[in-house]
Amino acid sequence: MFRRTFWFTTGVAAGVWATTKVNRKLRQLTPESLAAQAADRAVEAGHRLKEFALDVKAGMARRETELNDALGLEPRDGDQNRELPGPRRPTELGTKYPYNRNEDH
Repeated sequence: MFRRTFWFTTGVAAGVWATTKVNRKLRQLTPESLAAQAADRAVEAGHRLKEFALDVKAGMARRETELNDALGLEPRDGDQNRELPGPRRPTELGTKYPYNRNEDH
């Protein structure tokens, strides 16, 4: 009698455990869950890329300082806070009208 009860309880516990595992896995494979996982990984990749870019920028500045010291050059005032130029307008590129991709269709 105790033997049957033991195996019955063991079987019920194994069934509940397996059902829980399967349901968790199925929830992980829904389109919403997969989209959320992809978005999280994309955000992580963006953070890593930003950190890499900042490390490269810091390394470039450090190396530029080393080269200036080795060559005996003094950095100009504008070199420290130098910014990239803004985007060019179509008139600056030599065209009178901006290109509209919708006109090709």
